[in-house]
Amino acid sequence: MGEWKTEQKINSLSEIDTSSMNAVLERLKNSYLKTEDIDATKLMYGATEGMTKALGDPYTNFFPPVDNSRSKEDLSGEFGGVGIQLGFVENTLAVMTPLKDTPAMKAGLKAGDLILKIVDKKNNIDKDTAGISVDEAVNLIRGEKGSEVTLTIFREGDKQSKDVVLVRDTINVPSTEIEWIDNGKVAVISVNKFGEQTLTEWKKIVTEVNDKKATGVILDLRNNPGGYLQRAVDLGSEFISSGVIVKQRDKTNTEVMNVDRAGKLIGMPLVVLINRGSASASEILAGALRERIGVKLVGEKSFGKGTVQEAQDLPDGSGLHVTVAEWLLPSGANIHGNGLEPDVKVEYKYDEKNPTADNQMDKALEVLKGVIASK
Repeated sequence: MGEWKTEQKINSLSEIDTSSMNAVLERLKNSYLKTEDIDATKLMYGATEGMTKALGDPYTNFFPPVDNSRSKEDLSGEFGGVGIQLGFVENTLAVMTPLKDTPAMKAGLKAGDLILKIVDKKNNIDKDTAGISVDEAVNLIRGEKGSEVTLTIFREGDKQSKDVVLVRDTINVPSTEIEWIDNGKVAVISVNKFGEQTLTEWKKIVTEVNDKKATGVILDLRNNPGGYLQRAVDLGSEFISSGVIVKQRDKTNTEVMNVDRAGKLIGMPLVVLINRGSASASEILAGALRERIGVKLVGEKSFGKGTVQEAQDLPDGSGLHVTVAEWLLPSGANIHGNGLEPDVKVEYKYDEKNPTADNQMDKALEVLKGVIASK
């Protein structure tokens, strides 16, 4: 019955009655005070934007040609920004991840912070974010290095919002890093994003882990906003010997993505760190490691983004970013809107007397030592 209803809705799209829209256009021509300001192209684009917004999915959006061109800029290069990945919390624009060593993180922004307004006095921008798309918000927040942008932030638990002034800087964050703790016995591998260079960097790190004969690994996925799904499969294959890592379900099919190479860290004692800034492909990797080989997740509940967007260009230069699929864990569980609950919950606590202290990392090492002792 559910499938029949879906098919019925799809078929009805070809029978949409556009008479009301045509009637409104005609009345605007006849009644609007400044008829010379009526631009048919702008009205068409506005109607199309409204159509995508009516879906209620904040990740599906239409972009007129100028906005579409901006959204296609190469984000892997250097640019002036504040260092935040954006998403939505109950349809309100929010910080999904503050990137390491960027103006946003230095100013204390956290994953889950709601962004209510964007102000850039130099560029005459003063915009509430209600109904805004991610790409539009990115275009407003990014800008010339050294210039200022003010974000009105509301954080859960606070009584009122606050304005945070950020000075834009060059954003260029490495995707993968390694450090050694516990007297050089434990490797902490931080994966900050899943980009084009991640697998190349990862392979070098794995070689170092094996050469130095690590007793265990802490995989730090905190504040990792995701990226290429294939990178999650690549990294998962390093620890999981065979079988499913993720499922991708579109409107007609479910594709199963399995381990696709021989891993060099199979059997390595492993713990994964997550927090509210762990999103999308990083959640898939963490969830797969837990479901498939019983890895413990330490930290805070993850963000909960599990949908896939496809960028489609239209003949006039405009574009459509449309949600085309959702990612599922090996068990079939859907993380979108739900996130991952850690096995060991530890809220991060900043220590003013010892700024380099990391209570979540300390707990992860404690859990890892228990894993090592049990083998």
